[in-house]
Amino acid sequence: MSTYLWRKYSEHVYSKWEKTLLWDMIDPYRRPKSFKPLIMIYVAAFYTGVIGSAITEQLYKEKYWEEHPGEAVPLMQPKFYYGPWKVHREDHMPKQ
Repeated sequence: MSTYLWRKYSEHVYSKWEKTLLWDMIDPYRRPKSFKPLIMIYVAAFYTGVIGSAITEQLYKEKYWEEHPGEAVPLMQPKFYYGPWKVHREDHMPKQ
């Protein structure tokens, strides 16, 4: 039994080395790998973020309407941006 296992192991090692040698010779002529899976992941992540921010903003509006019925909802401040931000539109100016 042990000789059988050693023979199988040696055949495996030899064939593995042979395959490696063959693929190392062919490798420079191979087609480059596709970027399609990576692009699909990036697109899915982008749209997941867009949908998540839309849901967050809608929940913010509903909470504001519950506390202040009939009023216009102010703009939601950015969650992950801590720098200065201004809105230069007349319809969002504070009332005087």
